[in-house]
Amino acid sequence: MGFRLRHQQHNLELNPGDFFIGRSAECQLALDDPLVSRKHAVLKVAADSVVIKDLGSRNGVVVNGTKIDTSRILLDGDRILIGSQELILIVARPRIGGEAGTRARRSVTQTLNSANPPSRVAQPLGEPLPESTSRRIEAFPVLSSLADKALALGHTEDAERILTPLMMDVLSAAQDARQRPADETIDRAARYAVRFAAATGQGSWVDYVVKVYAAVRRPCPGPLVEDLHSVLRKTSGIDLQALRAYLEILRESLESFGPAQKFLVQRIEGLERLASLK
Repeated sequence: MGFRLRHQQHNLELNPGDFFIGRSAECQLALDDPLVSRKHAVLKVAADSVVIKDLGSRNGVVVNGTKIDTSRILLDGDRILIGSQELILIVARPRIGGEAGTRARRSVTQTLNSANPPSRVAQPLGEPLPESTSRRIEAFPVLSSLADKALALGHTEDAERILTPLMMDVLSAAQDARQRPADETIDRAARYAVRFAAATGQGSWVDYVVKVYAAVRRPCPGPLVEDLHSVLRKTSGIDLQALRAYLEILRESLESFGPAQKFLVQRIEGLERLASLK
């Protein structure tokens, strides 16, 4: 994976290390702009990520129209405004598995801010999900490593921005019986949803977990159920109806479950009781 910074008509290679931006000639990118501080910002470039940090500048750093607090992980195509100068991050990824890992489309405004995630667009019978969706799902390990870095920095919003579109793809694929993601992918998406619920207190992330496992008609893994018991006490706006519908799906299959799965159903019933008290 390589990184470039586009400024006007020039693409600047970003090598691992610190890349300073400002008016000073000492900066790797010196901008002749009175709105730019001498050392305005720094790009911290690693092998698989780029983080921009405001160095206490007078006018701040704006990414995709939003002024950042201190630092932010950048994604392919992010637009950075420093003074009156616009910069664009370009990510060049190797072609793997039919271009898996190519640009994952992001939408800053797309979040799980309601109890109902975006509805799945029905596919014509017999046709798989769009190839672009499959590619994004295959890129989950790469993007989740970026999300982990954002979470480690305490930047939950960045992590949500990175993963929300991809997680919605996983949910859409899970709802399509012809091309469901691997259990590992579903479990990975659900683990991040629980982490986001714990960090934000938004019940819509709990709803995500319920909906994705209802789609594949299986109980949440034990560790996730236990985490949900803790998270549920700190979240609000849980979709109780969706949780009850999920339990009905599990009860329909109860006779085919083994002892461990039946125990998980009992623990999920405990979640329903806990949610009904909120």
